[in-house]
Amino acid sequence: MPNLLIELFSEEIPARMQARAAQDLQKRVTDGLVEAGLTYAGAQAFSTPRRLTLAVDSLLADSPAVREERKGPKVGAPEQAIEGFLRGAGVARDALEERETPKGAVYFATIEKPGRPASVIVADVLEGVVRNFPWPKSMRWGTGTLRWVRPLHSILCILEDEAGAIVVPLDIDGIAAADMTEGHRFMSRGKFAVTSFEDYEAKLKKAKVVLSSQERVDHIWQDATNQAFAAGLEVVEDQGLLAEVAGLVEWPVVLMGTIEDAFLGLPAEVLQTSMREHQKFFSVKDKKTGRIERFVTVANRETADDGATILAGNQKVLAARLSDAKFFWENDLRIANVGMASWTDQLSNVTFHNKLGSQAERICRIEALARDIAPFVGADGAQAEQAARIAKADLSSEMVNEFPELQGLMGRYYAQAAGLPEAVAAACEEHYSPVGPSDDVPTSPVSVAVALADKIDTLTGFWAIDEKPTGSKDPFALRRAALGVIRLMLTNGLSIKLDRFIDAQLVRHKIAINRADVEGDEIDTLEEILAEIAVYGVFGAAYRAVLDRRSGGKVTELLGANVPDISVDLLKFFHDRLKVHLRDEGIRHDVIDACLAKEGNDDLALVAKRAEALGAFLSTDDGENLTQGFKRANNILSQAESKDGVEYSYGADAKLAETDEERALFAALERVDGAVAEALRGEDFVAAMAGIAQLRAPVDEFFEAVQVNADNEIVRRNRLNLLSHIRKVCSSVADLERIEG
Repeated sequence: MPNLLIELFSEEIPARMQARAAQDLQKRVTDGLVEAGLTYAGAQAFSTPRRLTLAVDSLLADSPAVREERKGPKVGAPEQAIEGFLRGAGVARDALEERETPKGAVYFATIEKPGRPASVIVADVLEGVVRNFPWPKSMRWGTGTLRWVRPLHSILCILEDEAGAIVVPLDIDGIAAADMTEGHRFMSRGKFAVTSFEDYEAKLKKAKVVLSSQERVDHIWQDATNQAFAAGLEVVEDQGLLAEVAGLVEWPVVLMGTIEDAFLGLPAEVLQTSMREHQKFFSVKDKKTGRIERFVTVANRETADDGATILAGNQKVLAARLSDAKFFWENDLRIANVGMASWTDQLSNVTFHNKLGSQAERICRIEALARDIAPFVGADGAQAEQAARIAKADLSSEMVNEFPELQGLMGRYYAQAAGLPEAVAAACEEHYSPVGPSDDVPTSPVSVAVALADKIDTLTGFWAIDEKPTGSKDPFALRRAALGVIRLMLTNGLSIKLDRFIDAQLVRHKIAINRADVEGDEIDTLEEILAEIAVYGVFGAAYRAVLDRRSGGKVTELLGANVPDISVDLLKFFHDRLKVHLRDEGIRHDVIDACLAKEGNDDLALVAKRAEALGAFLSTDDGENLTQGFKRANNILSQAESKDGVEYSYGADAKLAETDEERALFAALERVDGAVAEALRGEDFVAAMAGIAQLRAPVDEFFEAVQVNADNEIVRRNRLNLLSHIRKVCSSVADLERIEG
């Protein structure tokens, strides 16, 4: 069984495309081979800046012959149907066979496909793969029609077995397959022939090419950390940069250089970002101080002077880059030292969204909302307001203009330089977080207030203009913003009625959107509604209270039937994201639904706390059995209420109990009811679940011994009211009707 070796040799492939290209080559070639009847034992793909390589082990030498029997139309069918069957089967009319079936005489065709040599199949498959390769970007060169990421120079394609290696006959746009390749662009002596994958890999290494990207990664990291350790320093870990640099070199040579003293005073993040983005350098820091003092670069060749000339050139270019960064830093500090108001003013000219106004207008809304949220998260209101006012000021700074990824972080540095409180400075950096599901969550109260205000303003704004996520499309990252709000509330254990802040911010957006079309008195009315929301906590009561005092005018048209619907829809969006988050935490979907069905579901932390307790309870025997008892009671009760046309919701009297089991259930309900209610008032859901767990035995014994629909109508009604009491107590913790099973 032969082994297959393929190499596609070209000009430099962008580092970001190499790993995916190697995967695509392996999948497309092996899928094509299997589809053509050639199975194999294993395959592995490799990439370097100049080549994609695929090695396939133990390939079948020939595809098996295939004999297929295909049923056709009935004898006597229209000629067109028969001709179509002949074309599809690829046989002549005289090759058809008539056979009797239960449905009459039918034509059958026997199709025989002889096996094909592996070399023929490989040639067909590889040509199709090369001509249709899914590069993100590709190009044509010369006069040919072939497209590749960069000009393709040669194709190595051999089949090797005990008898030796043969070249697969293949020609793509004048590039004929061969058994030849070449090594390093500068440190090898031209082309050489190979006879197997082992021979290929060994000769490449002699020709100064490390084929395995993982081997290059390991070599770079080990050499870099060793050099840093020898100098009493350590390399700042950066897996993304490490993978990128390994894709830029075929023969990695690690060199460590110095940074001029004039630049060592720059913030470590500025040095790291500048070197990473512009030079692809690793930062090397002092382990004790955290100050970045040196850099590591990776050359693609060995030199007679051990890289001294390369380092000198790199240090010269780095000095020019860092001179720019130093200028930005010092100029920004001069502005920050006299206050950041000028930067905030400049944001009046920066559009956030054409329907939602400028960044400066958005900052005003966030400032107001942060002030509202502050008392609920334990933050100082003045500091939250101040932090929201300057949190995005660094967007106007020269440093962030050069390095956008430093936004927030530079805001912290500039706020510190301006002498602002540390909580305010921290909020400048932390209010963007959490960005993703694994990002750290701010815990400082001021940071939490501004982060919540920022994300809620974004969500309510896009809901106000009806630009919500649809399907997989989410251009404004609104799902991420909602998850950020959820993680902020859950991580910090914030029991907050989210609805009031959604309503308030929706009104602020409506004021901003409609300001040009609304009279002054009506704007005052809107502002009054905003103030009343702070009192009543929800839009509806505030809206009615204000309109009781003054005419609504256009306000009714703008808000009356609009804000509540938008608010409900946005809260549902939060619930959907909360479901995803809690399911990832291992909580069942029906448990989450049961908790969301209770009042107060705009308190997301409370919903999560309730769901965790209910999930744990239902995983026990008591929880499972009591749920079944609840459902039995609820079903009997629902059927009786439907039949009798009345609601059995009160009036159960222990004096009318006829059995010991009935009296025991009355006693248990009386004992548990108060304890569960007290636990729920204290939001102690674990204690509430433990309380209702005490009902399991008396409920089980009741249903074992007592017939609910007794002949005596008074006893029957009393027992139905008793079931209603079971439903009331159990449903106080969650809507158990939604629990499956």
